[in-house]
Amino acid sequence: MQFPHVLVEGRLVRRYKRFLADMALADGSVITAHCANPGAMLGLLAPGSRVLLSRATAPGRKLAYSWELVEADLPGGPQWVGINTMRPNALVAEAFREGRLPVLARYGALRPEVRYGRASRVDFLATGEGLAPCHVEVKNCHLMRRAGLAEFPDCKAARSTRHMEELAAVVRAGGRAVVVIVVQMRADAFDVARDIDPAFAHAFRAAREAGVEVHVHRCWIDEAGVTIADAIPVITPG
Repeated sequence: MQFPHVLVEGRLVRRYKRFLADMALADGSVITAHCANPGAMLGLLAPGSRVLLSRATAPGRKLAYSWELVEADLPGGPQWVGINTMRPNALVAEAFREGRLPVLARYGALRPEVRYGRASRVDFLATGEGLAPCHVEVKNCHLMRRAGLAEFPDCKAARSTRHMEELAAVVRAGGRAVVVIVVQMRADAFDVARDIDPAFAHAFRAAREAGVEVHVHRCWIDEAGVTIADAIPVITPG
């Protein structure tokens, strides 16, 4: 996914109220950008960090900028990390169209936001001639506390826990369910952050034992765009 316009560089001043972040621009001005990320963003919020912002194009938008990338000093060295949690669904859809998601290679279409379970919407329903529909849930990941190891979640994730439980119910009823975890950084393996959210860790393991498939893809990131790359192993037991 290429950014439609050249991103604007700045430095992080502070992030607050979850969805707001003050940024210092090169001209000395300080602006408030939209932070499309409800998580804790552990390890990504050091004041003075280099950031890249996209300009808003929607008319009437209150905030003129959205925070896209941060150059974080992570274990293993600094790297660009994508923090915009609105991007992974579009990245998955793009990779599907381009045939870069082997797990969904036999399907012909992805329908977004389909209701299922008690009160949920699955990110995509994959359909194809002669194939049973496949529920596809997308998760964003940008936590790294050990060099090369991506983890999810970075805070309590009750909604994601419910998704895992409901996807397990889909499989037990005879359906197919896939979780695609999009790691918006360079990583070599994935694990669940059990110490941060034991309830999610339990639901994740139970879902895999029920037959929910989990596929984790790292991303290649630079100032021009973010692209889903190859799969990395899941080292969580189960």
